[in-house]
Amino acid sequence: MENLPKDPFMLFSYINTKLRDCYDSLDNLCDDMDIDVEQLKTTLEKAGFEYLPEINQFR
Repeated sequence: MENLPKDPFMLFSYINTKLRDCYDSLDNLCDDMDIDVEQLKTTLEKAGFEYLPEINQFR
């Protein structure tokens, strides 16, 4: 996750934009960008965000 924004709110915005514009699931995004899905979820959960697969976004 070294190439991703370090600030959790910037990371939230960046990941949601990628999900909206380029990927149909968090798993596909993480596979393509070589990101550990659990690490990403944990990082964003610590900032108060939860991944909602039914809308393919963090909220």
